[in-house]
Amino acid sequence: MDAGLVGRVRRFNRTVTQRIGVLNDAYLARGRSLGQSRVLWEIGPEGIEVRSLRARLDLDSGYLSRLLRALETDGLVVVEADETDARVRRIRLTPAGAVERAELDVRSDELAASILRPLDDAQRDRLVVAMAEVERLFVASLVEVTATDPAHADARHCLRAYAAELDRRFPGGFDLGTAHPAHLSPPAGLLLVARLHGEPVGCGGLVFRGEGVAEIKRVWVAASMRGLGLGRRLVTELESTATEHGANLLRLDSNRALPEAARLYRSAGYQEVAPFNDDPYAQLWFAKTIA
Repeated sequence: MDAGLVGRVRRFNRTVTQRIGVLNDAYLARGRSLGQSRVLWEIGPEGIEVRSLRARLDLDSGYLSRLLRALETDGLVVVEADETDARVRRIRLTPAGAVERAELDVRSDELAASILRPLDDAQRDRLVVAMAEVERLFVASLVEVTATDPAHADARHCLRAYAAELDRRFPGGFDLGTAHPAHLSPPAGLLLVARLHGEPVGCGGLVFRGEGVAEIKRVWVAASMRGLGLGRRLVTELESTATEHGANLLRLDSNRALPEAARLYRSAGYQEVAPFNDDPYAQLWFAKTIA
């Protein structure tokens, strides 16, 4: 990693943490840490499962337990078994917790206003636009991509969403039964699943054809994650994985109803080739030689 880039990120982190008050023990002058305040905010008026909160905030279970105990001691939250499944623990705000959360909301608005107030209109617009871009890139950096059993619930979610989208976008629809994952299981192939805060947001598969050839299949990205480069990342990781399995030629097919997919593959170095399969949904065929 470029040392200059790392240094600039660290400088940015120092500036932001100081400006928003992370260095203070009592965040927003409420007598509790930023961690406790953030947990209180994320619980929300509807409550939340402990495991969902842990995944959303990427917190160690032990640390989250300590934060919750502190909030319970202050009478702000209650942790109890879920009404429908006693194995699941849920957190809800007490009336005092709801009042405290509302006060945090007001003070957070005041902090945001204090950041914008010294700037002129043009500077405010520049800052807000830059913040939106930084937020999107931060989200992209939080995504984890791992090989996953196609039978796993996250994998099934992605494959169902992939098939449902093709069914909506293809003029003649898409046979949902053809998205079966059997050929994406080792040793015939594999499936990568992308997750954000523990939730599946994308996937991509490989099928090994032998003699150094592999095919990319079932590349899908959730609509909420598009524009963040996740599709390119999935393709890049599939290429690396294919190389590790001895492939030196990657192939894939697509449909003209998916122009953004064709643009992605072309920009990643794939060239159109003659048809290499008889897939009824294939209208474009691509190939790329990899090191």
